[in-house]
Amino acid sequence: MNKSEELLVGIVNSLSDFEIIQNQHWYRVPVEKVNKNLKKRWPPKWIAFYYTNSIKNYPQMIIHYAKVSSIREATRQELFPEETESYKSKRSYYKISFNKVEELPKPILSRRWRRIVFIQTTYKKFITAVEVNDLFDGSHLEDKLWAEMKRKFISAERQQVVKIDEKFYFLDFAIHCKKGKLDIETDGDRYHHNPEASAKDNVRNNDLTSNGWNVIRFDSQQIHEKMEAYCLPTIMTNINKLGGIEFDNESMERFKKQYPDLSYPTYFEEYE
Repeated sequence: MNKSEELLVGIVNSLSDFEIIQNQHWYRVPVEKVNKNLKKRWPPKWIAFYYTNSIKNYPQMIIHYAKVSSIREATRQELFPEETESYKSKRSYYKISFNKVEELPKPILSRRWRRIVFIQTTYKKFITAVEVNDLFDGSHLEDKLWAEMKRKFISAERQQVVKIDEKFYFLDFAIHCKKGKLDIETDGDRYHHNPEASAKDNVRNNDLTSNGWNVIRFDSQQIHEKMEAYCLPTIMTNINKLGGIEFDNESMERFKKQYPDLSYPTYFEEYE
C-alpha cells in the first residue's frame, strides 16, 4: 500500500447521508466544488467522513473511512430517483463508491467546534492523526511549526476559515484566547519578496485586525533557526497577554476522554 495515496475527508451532516455511507457504500461531491477547490489533488484513492453534531453517536469526529472502488459523474436525479423533480435534479455530482467501511481504533477528534467542508490529505497522515488538525497537508513550514506547537501543547486550529464581509481568509493557525484571537502565519518570505502578495497581505492584515485578530508572521529563517528562541516564546507570550487560551469545553471534554494523557494549558507561566 502506498501511504502517500490521496485521501479526501468529506463532511456528513445528515442522518440520511450517514445511512447511505453505511448501507449503500457511496458518497457524493458536487462536480462544481471539485472543479473549484479540489481539482489539483483529484481523484482520491481513499475517503473518510467527518461527522457533525447531527450524527449523535459520532459528533465532531472521523472514525469511518474506506478504499475508493470507483468514481463516476451522476446527476442528483440519478442518485435520488425517488425525489420529486426540482431545480436541483440536474446538478452534477461525483459518486464515490466503496466496498467496505472501515473503523479506526480511535476516532480523530476536533478540539474545537469548527466549520469543515473537505480536507485533502494523504493516507499516511490520516492513519497517524490524533486530531483533525493533524490532517492538514500544508507547507513544510506549517507542518514544522505545527509539530512544535503540539510538542508544547499549544492549542491551535489549522486552516480555520474566517469570513469578513464577502471575503474568506484561511488562517495558517488560529488561537482563540479569552481577550482576543491570534492568527499565526508562516508565509514571511512571500510577504517580503513579492510586492503583489505583500499588498494583498496588507489588506488581509487590516481586515483581520479590524475584526479582533492579532496577526503574527514568521519567515522561513525564523522557523528553521529560531523556533525555540523566538517563534514559540512569541506565540506563548501573546497567548498570555490575551488572557490565556479559551477552550471549547464540550469538544475538549470529548477529546480528554479519548486521550486523557494529553493536557493543554490555558496559560504559559514561564512566559509571564
